[in-house]
Amino acid sequence: MRLALLANPAARAGAHTGAATRAAERLRARGVQTSILSGGSAAESSALLRAAIEVGVDAVAVAGGDGTVHLAIQEVAGTGIPLGIIPSGTGNDFAATLGLRELDVLAAADAIAEGRTRTIDLARVTREDGSTRYFGSVLASGFDSKVNDRANAMRWPRGGSRYNIAVLVEFLTLAGIPYDVDLELADGSLEQVRGELVMATVGNGRSYGGGIPICPDADPADGLLDVVLVRPAGRLRLLRLLPRVYRGTHPGVPEVSMRRARSVRLSAMGVTAYADGDPIGSLPLAIDVAPGALTIFTPGT
Repeated sequence: MRLALLANPAARAGAHTGAATRAAERLRARGVQTSILSGGSAAESSALLRAAIEVGVDAVAVAGGDGTVHLAIQEVAGTGIPLGIIPSGTGNDFAATLGLRELDVLAAADAIAEGRTRTIDLARVTREDGSTRYFGSVLASGFDSKVNDRANAMRWPRGGSRYNIAVLVEFLTLAGIPYDVDLELADGSLEQVRGELVMATVGNGRSYGGGIPICPDADPADGLLDVVLVRPAGRLRLLRLLPRVYRGTHPGVPEVSMRRARSVRLSAMGVTAYADGDPIGSLPLAIDVAPGALTIFTPGT
């Protein structure tokens, strides 16, 4: 097997600098021809990976978190080229949905070398200009995207606690946002939601923000998106709701609506959506399912 291993372009200044090197050493020891790719930026890393695919590789792997995985899936979606994940980032939410989050570097490398794969869905975002992009885990808009704005601007602390602090700070100015939401539901029927929402979230995977199970029942291989809409309530009521969101027990709460949909269009003024932890575009955005678009290496049972 010839494999291109994409290292997190920010890893040189981070705690996971050695993950790609250790994974490559393990893969080579198991007979996998492995080349490490690491650009100075996300754009450069994507270009390097694209060139490797054009030259001809049998598989791709990433050593990093959701942002690095996000770069890779743009290049391998729909190609049939399998993707391996060495979960070594801050969030690793997509890896968690796939049952890979708890793997250490060597175990994740072994899963790739063993060659077992399965096919899963991706979610596809279409912007107003017609451009498209895929995501693997969750698209956040509203309160949670504002939390991302704040968390990304914070230099301290590192890790999941940064997101938790951002949640609490944004909560102090929480307000409903006028939304138009158009859904094609699992049975093919259409539904419209009009009015103020605190947030509108679309999941191919289950969690975001380093493990918050916002779409606890999402299945990335069911051909559907999980849509979570939260209506405004008093701050005290929403403050009580937050711990349930963190535990994944918010389904059934009156302010929370959950749908399974084939596609969804979100529209709201002045809202930037995030997917896989990074900005993906300003609303309005259309999101649909790309069934079976990604082949992923998976550990044996």
